[in-house]
Amino acid sequence: MQEIFIQGRNLTEAYHKALVELETKGSVLDCSDWNQKQKECAMTVHIEEPAEEPRISKLIIGGPYDLQRYVMELVDGILDFKINAGWDYTYHDRFIKYLPFVINELKRNRESRRAVISIRDNETDSRNKDAACMQSIQYFIRNGKLDCMILFRSNDLPEAFFFNAFALIMLQEKVAGELGVGIGTYTHRSNSMHCYEKDFPLLTNL
Repeated sequence: MQEIFIQGRNLTEAYHKALVELETKGSVLDCSDWNQKQKECAMTVHIEEPAEEPRISKLIIGGPYDLQRYVMELVDGILDFKINAGWDYTYHDRFIKYLPFVINELKRNRESRRAVISIRDNETDSRNKDAACMQSIQYFIRNGKLDCMILFRSNDLPEAFFFNAFALIMLQEKVAGELGVGIGTYTHRSNSMHCYEKDFPLLTNL
């Protein structure tokens, strides 16, 4: 699989670079589960100043309302009530119970490498056709700032990545505030960063 590394000053710059790189270097292959083709690569997106403006791209699929609702879903858990009422999980429900550990661990030892939250639930995800795409969250305090590293098994670049990263950066800011440190880098790894055939025009018209 093609391996691509993206580095950007802020989220919008990194997102635009990622779209171009997937279009020019990604591999086209079948996606039988969704009855269409996809363009795919393995991609790491590294953002140097994730809180820097501009923070919202004009290329995202969806509007400000959709983005704000997603932030509130992931960071604040406003849709956790849907669990066992049509949904098997939310990302918020999977990480929130472990967030105190992360904060306490980094208060205990600012050099810690143990501030990790596993999002994947093997028992649930192995039988769920909508298994969690995000796999883990890890925080580091380095150079007096909170760095965040995220792992996705799979990420739809045009339709999901920006919303995911935007909300996770908001969570990073919240954790940094609890720790009394600044915002460091944000690194978002997807083992399968892809674009479905229905969204190919977005890539070709960049």
